[in-house]
Amino acid sequence: MIKRLLLATALLTLPIAMQAQFRNGTSAFDDLYDSETVHAFKEHVSYLSSAELEGRKAGSEGERLAADYVAKVLEGYGIDLISPVTGQEFGVALESGDTLISRNVVGFLQGWDKSLNGKYIVVGARLDNLGMDTYLVDGVETPRIYYGANGNASGLAMMLELASRLSTNRILVRRSVLFVAFGASQETLAGSWYFLNRAFSDADRIDAMVNLDMLGTAERGFYAYTSANEDMDRVVRALQGELLPVQAQLIADEPYSSDHRAFYSKEIPSILFTTGRYPEHGTGRDSYGIIDFDGMEKELEYIYTYTLALCNGQKPMFRQDSSKAPAPESGAVSWNDCDVKPMFLTSSDPNFFMEKWVYQYLKYPKYAVENGIQGRVYVDFIIDESGNVKDVRVSRGAHTALDEEAVRVISASPKWRPGRHRGKKVKVAMTVPVDFRLEKNSKGSVGLNGVKLK
Repeated sequence: MIKRLLLATALLTLPIAMQAQFRNGTSAFDDLYDSETVHAFKEHVSYLSSAELEGRKAGSEGERLAADYVAKVLEGYGIDLISPVTGQEFGVALESGDTLISRNVVGFLQGWDKSLNGKYIVVGARLDNLGMDTYLVDGVETPRIYYGANGNASGLAMMLELASRLSTNRILVRRSVLFVAFGASQETLAGSWYFLNRAFSDADRIDAMVNLDMLGTAERGFYAYTSANEDMDRVVRALQGELLPVQAQLIADEPYSSDHRAFYSKEIPSILFTTGRYPEHGTGRDSYGIIDFDGMEKELEYIYTYTLALCNGQKPMFRQDSSKAPAPESGAVSWNDCDVKPMFLTSSDPNFFMEKWVYQYLKYPKYAVENGIQGRVYVDFIIDESGNVKDVRVSRGAHTALDEEAVRVISASPKWRPGRHRGKKVKVAMTVPVDFRLEKNSKGSVGLNGVKLK
C-alpha cells in the first residue's frame, strides 16, 4: 500500500494535461469508486498514451520517457533494475543507413527457492508504438499522434501491476522473474532479439516467457496463444478448474506478431496474452477512451495465477516429443482408459479418496499457516497391479511446504482395488488436485478447508 501511495504521489507531479484524460462520457468523479488496481491501471495508461510521449516511436524522446516511467514504477514496486533507469540502449540499423537508438528496461525479482531461482520466467511487454505523422485537412497538414493506449500501454500497465502483485507475494515465487519492456518492437522485434542475443548472458536459463500485448479491450475476448506448446497449454487447461473472474481462451492462430516470436526462435516456450484485434489498432483513435480497465483487472488475476504456476511448476518443454514427461513406470494405463477403474475402499470416484483419506489426514504445514500460504497442488501417482500407491510426485506445485505434505499423505494411502484393462490387472496413472485453503471457524481459529487443523 505504501509503495502505491508513493507512486500516486509521484504521478501527481506529472503535467495536468496527462491526468485530465477520461473515458468518453465519464468524469473525474467516476474514478472515486475505482479499486486500487483499476486506479493504478488508469494512471499508467494515461501517462504512457499521453500526447507528451507523441506515440512512443522507437528511438524517440517519447520512447525514452516511457522507459524512464516503467523503470521508476518497477523500482517503486520493489523490483530491482538490472538496466539503467533510462533503459538498456541498443542500435538498430535502418535502410536509410542511419542508426536508431532504442532501449529495453529490465527488472528482476529473485525467487526464494535456491534450487530454482537460477532459472527465469520472462514477463515482457512492447514499449514502443508508431509515433506521429501528418495528414491533410482541407489542404492543411495536421499532426496525428498514434497514442497506442491499447497498443501497448495496456500491456505495459499489465506488466507493472503483475510485477507489483508478484513482488508483494514474493514468498510464493520459486523461480526468478525478469520484467522486460522491449524497445523497437515495431522494428522487427529488435528489443527482444537484442535482449536474448546480446544483453542477457543467461538466456539459456530462461524456462518460459509470458508476453503481454494489447490487453485493454476485454469486452472483445481474452485469448492465449502458445504456438501449440503442449506444456503451456496444459497450464491454461488446468486453470479452467480455478475460480477466476475470467478464463483465457486458447487460440490456434496467432493474432499479432509480437515479442514472443523472438523467444520461440530461441526454443523457449512462450505464451501471448491479448484481447485480440480491435478497430482502432494502428490508428490515432487508439486512445485512453477505448480501454476497459475493469476487464484488465480481471485479466490480471488470471495472468498472475498463470505466471505463478510457471514460477513454481515443472519446466515446460519446447518440443512436443520431449514435453511429455516419461511415465513413472512403463506400461501404466491412464485412469480414463481403464475398463474397470481402481477403487479406494468402496468407491472408484477420486473425490471419495480425497474426502475419506487425503483431507482426513492432511496436516497444514505450520510454516504455511503462519505465512498465509495457500494453493492447489497437482499430484501424480501410480496404483500398481497389487493396489499399492507408488511413484508419488508433484506435477504442478504451489509451495514446497504444501507440495511435500500432499506427497506425504498420498504416499501413505492404504491399498486400492487395482484397475483392469482388457480383462487384466494393470498399473494405473492418476492425477489429483490437493487444495490447501485457510479458513476461520466460529471461534476464530484457522482451519484447513473448513476442517480443524491437526
